[in-house]
Amino acid sequence: MKIIVTDEVSPEGLALLTQEPRIQLDVRLGLKKEELLAAIGDYEAIITRSGTQVDRSLLDAAKKLKIVARAGVGIDNVDVEYASSKGVIVVNAPLGNTNSAAEHTMALLLSFCRNVTIANSSLKSGEWKRAPFTGHELKGKTAGVIGLGKVGGRVATRLKAFECEVLACDPYISVKRAHDLGVKLVSHDEIYKNCDVITVHTPLNEETKGMVGAREFGLMKSGVIILNVARGGIIEEQALLDNLDSGKVLGGAVDVWSEEPPATDLLKKLIGHKNLVVTPHLGANTFEAQVNVAIDVSREILNYLDDQPLENAVNIPRFDLALMDQMRPFLNLMSVMCDFGIQLVEKNLEKVTFGFAGSIAHYDCSPLTVCGLSALLNRMVDQDVNMVNASLIAEQMGIDVEETKTTHADAFSNVISLVIEAGGTRKRISGTLFEGAPRIVRLRDYSMDFSPEEHMLLLHYGDRPGMIGKIGTIMGQHAINIASMNLGRSVNKDEAMVILSLDSAVPANVVEEIKIATEATFIKAVHMRVGNCPRSCGCGI
Repeated sequence: MKIIVTDEVSPEGLALLTQEPRIQLDVRLGLKKEELLAAIGDYEAIITRSGTQVDRSLLDAAKKLKIVARAGVGIDNVDVEYASSKGVIVVNAPLGNTNSAAEHTMALLLSFCRNVTIANSSLKSGEWKRAPFTGHELKGKTAGVIGLGKVGGRVATRLKAFECEVLACDPYISVKRAHDLGVKLVSHDEIYKNCDVITVHTPLNEETKGMVGAREFGLMKSGVIILNVARGGIIEEQALLDNLDSGKVLGGAVDVWSEEPPATDLLKKLIGHKNLVVTPHLGANTFEAQVNVAIDVSREILNYLDDQPLENAVNIPRFDLALMDQMRPFLNLMSVMCDFGIQLVEKNLEKVTFGFAGSIAHYDCSPLTVCGLSALLNRMVDQDVNMVNASLIAEQMGIDVEETKTTHADAFSNVISLVIEAGGTRKRISGTLFEGAPRIVRLRDYSMDFSPEEHMLLLHYGDRPGMIGKIGTIMGQHAINIASMNLGRSVNKDEAMVILSLDSAVPANVVEEIKIATEATFIKAVHMRVGNCPRSCGCGI
């Protein structure tokens, strides 16, 4: 695998890749845009920080690209949606610099509260002044944390250690998580109305861009302290400057900017404001954090090479890591069922329904659904389909995808079902795990029990004596050995369905001969993929 590194990334963290014989790592810093576009076509992976824009033009030029690795938390320099449409996996390192960012938040807050920066400059200039630098204690203050994720949670813990009362707002965090941190979950407006200190720790996206603007500042207490060590643009910079000038905002600290490096007059005024402590996006800039994020993305690339689950892929639905080991067999079951089922369909797909019954229905099954969709589409289209782009491709093809769940399962503790609707026909397949191995237990209305093998033959015919003998005779005449047979019968309709597992493929002329001899209403030779899904699937099995 050829990997290009386009931004400064810790050599210690990249050592995992430089020591791997399957990888050619090229560190090419300072490339101009046109130089990068000319070079990227040779690479399967790119490792960046925030200095490289992984945009449409780069992704279009990157014909071999499989994975974008962002050595840091933020991915606002990566066009994730367009990468997804091309089946390119995007990974980041959400944990490597969390401690660094949390500590930097506290460093900036304390620097402002105790006038560290201006007192430092005063003393270094030869002055000895104390009264102008009288500060503020954190003890007893009410602090508001917007975004209680990895960084926000650590900041909340540290604020508690300074004896602050901590309120938090995060629609994606459970009450239990907040309780464990010792903070109270409230609404956005309650944060603005009640807090002496407000700090934001959310990603930058459509939902959070400009989240703290003129309206929100209007709700705040006079003398509030504001911090942004998350992403530039979450707090409206003009509104912040206006409220600093009016005195509504006592002051605060900013590490991140809507434009980096800052060049506009607005940002220059904000940076120069006497009541603001500022730094040039240093939240993740510790030696430890830089090593950690490089190690994290290096491990993700190795996981990709080794067909292991990707822990930090931002555009692949994935299970909670604590569930991965027990859910991985179900990914395999889903892939096998869909690879089998799609071969029984001869017309364009209209609708696919994935059903989950039993204890599995208690969990988020979306990774299973997308894995199944990927397996189906890989048999239908020329382009590579994986868990990144499967849903997008299905939408473009006009295929409806549904998911159903029930905690009730009749004969098995867990059952996965697949219903395929195409050209007015409807085919149903159900499967389960037996000692960890996939087994198909129902086809249409027939109870079955077989483990899919590489070469199989399925046929449906009128149930009458002598049919099995005819099939066996024809197979024998053509030296095709039958490894096993599974028979399903419908008493009411006098029909039978037979699944044969074979040692070799059945030629088309033999299939036709059996069809004529048995008067089969449906017959299909099936060839299953051997082993795990292709690496491009991204499901990690």
